Amino acid sequence: MNMIIACIGSGNMGSALMNGAMKVAARIGVTDTDKGKAERLAERIGACVYGSNTEVVQKADIVFLAIKPQKLQVLLEEIAPIIKKRSESVYPVTLISMAAGWSIVRIQGIVGKAPVIRIMPNMPALIGKGVIAFTPSPEVSDETLEESRCILSQSGIVERLEEQYLNAVTGLSGSGPAFVYLFIEALADGGVRAGLTREKALYYAAQTVMGSAAMVLETGKHPAELKDMVTSPAGTTIAGITVLESGAFRGSVINAVHEAFKIAEELD
Repeated sequence: MNMIIACIGSGNMGSALMNGAMKVAARIGVTDTDKGKAERLAERIGACVYGSNTEVVQKADIVFLAIKPQKLQVLLEEIAPIIKKRSESVYPVTLISMAAGWSIVRIQGIVGKAPVIRIMPNMPALIGKGVIAFTPSPEVSDETLEESRCILSQSGIVERLEEQYLNAVTGLSGSGPAFVYLFIEALADGGVRAGLTREKALYYAAQTVMGSAAMVLETGKHPAELKDMVTSPAGTTIAGITVLESGAFRGSVINAVHEAFKIAEELD
């Protein structure tokens, strides 16, 4: 990979994606308002540290914007003059934004018709197990799109979607890990209530969720079919399912995803 990859922001998600990028990119640069944080990331992945945001967009071919959504406007206004100038040349810089509430049109409203890729990664990208949905603007070249897909694939599965569906991905895959962690914690609490140590209960709960998810992906069976394989007549599992359903378990999960989706829609 000959392109220069850079990231503005070195928090959890920026670090996760750059950890993946280092596997395929020869040249990586980072910057952050917290210089120490940027230096630690750069040392870990063998990257350089840029002195400013403007230096990043002057030198890099692909720039990840890994900052909080509420800070993005100020950043875009700062780098817009350079972005616009480069867009008029044969070497435009491509921006990859992961900011919720920032559509491609909204970004381009500040930086002009620059190539923009909007992505929605999730927390498991930190360990290379993420779900990353993306939408490119028409200005993104085929070569840059392929390079970007290659970088993102180091952090998880990569799916191209129309932008109108990214908020649904935010509600499901973006917020979903928190819902799953809550479920794992509750499973472990149940194990503790039944007499297991906290350490054992948490380990068994996490392993149970991981194994169950793998069964869905590897067998291709519908979750309902797999559930029925575990559920014997008048057995322990149906007793537990009855309790979950009496508490509107499935309805609560559906509503949780939809509420997260609605908030993402309002931000957009």
